[in-house]
Amino acid sequence: MDYVLESSVTVGDNVTIESFAVVKGNSVLADGCVIGSFSYIENSTIGKNTVVKSSRICDSVVGANCTVGPNAHLRDSAVVKDNCRVGNFVEIKKSTLEDGVKASHLSYIGDATVGANTNIGCGVIFVNYDGKTKHQTQVGRDCFIGCNSNLVAPLTIGEGCFVACGTTVDKDMPSGAFSIGRSYLTIKEGKAKKYLSK
Repeated sequence: MDYVLESSVTVGDNVTIESFAVVKGNSVLADGCVIGSFSYIENSTIGKNTVVKSSRICDSVVGANCTVGPNAHLRDSAVVKDNCRVGNFVEIKKSTLEDGVKASHLSYIGDATVGANTNIGCGVIFVNYDGKTKHQTQVGRDCFIGCNSNLVAPLTIGEGCFVACGTTVDKDMPSGAFSIGRSYLTIKEGKAKKYLSK
């Protein structure tokens, strides 16, 4: 056997555990799930037909028909509901992703609730800590959060909102709102040589 499966783990039918995976504690692997190589699962529930790819999941719950990873990190009571996509290098801490949420790349979701079918773009950061206190962010359903955006808690974003890429949101957004907060691009022709010649 080239994986670790503690006797305390509950394993359903047709579960696949690949080489070098570790499953520990009071974990539950539901029917048909796949725990990929180099994954680490501790005190967590993995739902039916969910695929975990070389990721770390501790004290958390993942629903049915999800994909997690590669190289995702779920911790401290993260809850990912059904039909979600948690992609590479996404960290989720003390947060709930409702059904159908997609966070596919390089994001941090901390102390938040994200509504159903919302898309979290690449590089989105939930800015939950002000140096003294952790704060909550609420994102409604059917939102689009563009790449490289910062959501500064405490914050509420309503349903059906659109946050343009590169925006720092530090004010509540009502449902259906659009936000954009970036400098306009300036192109200075013929000036590159000045910087490249050093």
